Amino acid sequence: MAASTHLGWYKHGKLPHYDCPDLYQAITYRLADSLPSSVFASLQSEPEKRNTSQAQLNASRRIHCEEMLDTCHGSCILRQHHNATLVLDGWHYFDEKRYDLVIGVVMPNHVHVLIRMYPESLLGATVKTWKNYAARRFTNEIVPGLIPHWQAGYWDRFIRNEKHLHDVVEYIVFNPVKARLVELPEQWPYFAIGKTAGLVPALPAMA
Repeated sequence: MAASTHLGWYKHGKLPHYDCPDLYQAITYRLADSLPSSVFASLQSEPEKRNTSQAQLNASRRIHCEEMLDTCHGSCILRQHHNATLVLDGWHYFDEKRYDLVIGVVMPNHVHVLIRMYPESLLGATVKTWKNYAARRFTNEIVPGLIPHWQAGYWDRFIRNEKHLHDVVEYIVFNPVKARLVELPEQWPYFAIGKTAGLVPALPAMA
């Protein structure tokens, strides 16, 4: 696939994305029932409440959504070892084929993953492949009869500089602690560490 097929800045729905080769990308995607409808109503009213730029508004929306995700709303079927492992397996399966995996974490109702894109890989197609890889194999023992599935779309942020890299890695590592699921990051079982992660100085040593 030629590098010229990359889209650069574009929008899917109301979310902005930046599809470019050879960048480190921090990506978040979530389960369809992970946010209550009241959150979307609140987000839609933000332009009327705040005199902010579009970039500031997008950042505010992302922070608000991530705070709500950490309350573990919804069925949280990614608490199941089987389902969480499927997500981790998908990230590892395509590591060093479509991207370099740095680190990822599977939370009960959403995931965060940091990768370096390869020139021949497209961001949207990569996320779609991850979702399909796991969704076809999901089971649900928490809410009988519920068919778990991913919410359409995703959030992405390309890494601007080394400080940004440190901040993103720290956020991923400590997300289970921030969500009060564990007291220490190493107590959370659902991290993925890539084969080339040791090349990134910001990445802390984890078991």
